[in-house]
Amino acid sequence: MAEKLKQHMTAAVLYGKEDVKIEQVPIPELNHGEVLVKVNVALTCGTDLKVFLRGYHARMIVPPALFGHELSGVIAETGPEVKNFRKGMKVVALNSAPCNSCFYCLRRQENLCEDLLFNNGAYAEYIKIPRRIVETNMLALPENLSFEAAAMTEPLACAIRGLEETGAGIGDTVVVIGAGPLGLMLMQVAKLTGCNVIAVVKRDEQIEVAKRFGADEVIQTTKTNDPVKAVINATEGRGADVAITAVGLPQTWQWVVDMVRRGGTVNFFGGCASDTKIELDTNRLHYSEITLKATFHHTPQTVRKAFALITEKKVKSTDYVTGEAPLSGLKQVLQQMADRGSQIKTAIIPGHQDPKKHYAGIP
Repeated sequence: MAEKLKQHMTAAVLYGKEDVKIEQVPIPELNHGEVLVKVNVALTCGTDLKVFLRGYHARMIVPPALFGHELSGVIAETGPEVKNFRKGMKVVALNSAPCNSCFYCLRRQENLCEDLLFNNGAYAEYIKIPRRIVETNMLALPENLSFEAAAMTEPLACAIRGLEETGAGIGDTVVVIGAGPLGLMLMQVAKLTGCNVIAVVKRDEQIEVAKRFGADEVIQTTKTNDPVKAVINATEGRGADVAITAVGLPQTWQWVVDMVRRGGTVNFFGGCASDTKIELDTNRLHYSEITLKATFHHTPQTVRKAFALITEKKVKSTDYVTGEAPLSGLKQVLQQMADRGSQIKTAIIPGHQDPKKHYAGIP
């Protein structure tokens, strides 16, 4: 392979807190069952932003390390024993794969796998896909599906699992706190399921965005003294059937417990920082029979459900990908995300050098 012969590639390397450098690193060598993918699109996400700001992720990445996990591209090379995939195929490769044999995998809780294999390095010209991911969580793209759309499979799979775990159904009222990418995906999936959706947002510009993604009603926290009371009033005094927080803050975790109706279900979807503690009214939990759940990550089943929604054009990349930048602009993009920019997701295009299409504000 001509491109492979150059031996090195450009990649983003995370060294610590807000310390990402674009460097030349060796192109990965392949072992049995592995695939090398030339990255066409890598999408930014809230998890990557948290990793950038904190400098690490306890479960997924310890610096120095290659960075990024939402991607799609073209197979550049296959290792020995690779089945069903060949050079030149367009694929989306997920960021993890379970072992399929441990206690949790055998109970269809693959996201809790005792040996969950993570893979990072999407912000690069190439990424090596481990055998387990190739065999379990790599999918071929139909010809009419864009790389940007395919790269959304991972976060959408997380949102689908989050909603499914609440048991939300047609006609249920679902309140979602947060209008980041995953909050919006939760709203959209809830609407596609046939739910009534109430969005709880903070900023002015998030109001119309939330409505565009399915919110029937929007409550702005900065325009009401009591977001909980606003939700209760919007649900005829009962509270929502399902309350989800897509924001990892203790306050929102407490809010959703008070926003849900008797017999309803809460999902603490947005994870708080380590060692965070909150106080809950045990009397309300007990006598109102409130179910508390939290969901983490995705499973092979929700990956395929997400991919189906994307291939059927029920979820479109044009709704989420609102900016584009070359790999050299990654740090500036992450910094703008931290400053609460208006972009939902930015497509990082390795090797892209057209200044006319660069992300707004990046030279």
